[in-house]
Amino acid sequence: MRTTMAVLNRCAWLLALMLALPAPGAELVLGASAPEVRAKLLDSTLQFQLSANRGKVTIINFWATWCAPCKAEMPALQAYYDKHKGEGLELLAISMDEPGKLAEVRQVAKEFSFAVALKTEADFKALGRIWRMPSTFVIDRKGILRKNGHEGEPEVTLPQLEALVTPLLTQP
Repeated sequence: MRTTMAVLNRCAWLLALMLALPAPGAELVLGASAPEVRAKLLDSTLQFQLSANRGKVTIINFWATWCAPCKAEMPALQAYYDKHKGEGLELLAISMDEPGKLAEVRQVAKEFSFAVALKTEADFKALGRIWRMPSTFVIDRKGILRKNGHEGEPEVTLPQLEALVTPLLTQP
């Protein structure tokens, strides 16, 4: 009985601590400047830097080879990118796979023409802890966060991209 009470007290304490901590990405505010994200791209020495993308609408997608919903949404991201890349759209997909899975990441990435990076080659800590996948963030031409990947449905579809991102592509 005493052990059970001790366990319950610890659980209550941990729950209170978790509730007191900010949610992942809680500091991200829609309509405010997006934080910096940098990455070395998978198949090159090229670097991605969000602040250098001003003037472009940027989608940053977090995915993994073991994530079935991630793999399911990748064709929609590719179709949207193919349709709109000439309108000032940039898409970066950051794989959350471990470095030991690099060959598998490269194999999946071969199917797509947008930029891909591995989490170990990227700095995205200002977005908060990526705790669910897929997670997609959208930043407009002025560097303003328009979709917080920590909120709403984790997966994106082609109709959702058209509804959210396409209007941003028509803005100066």
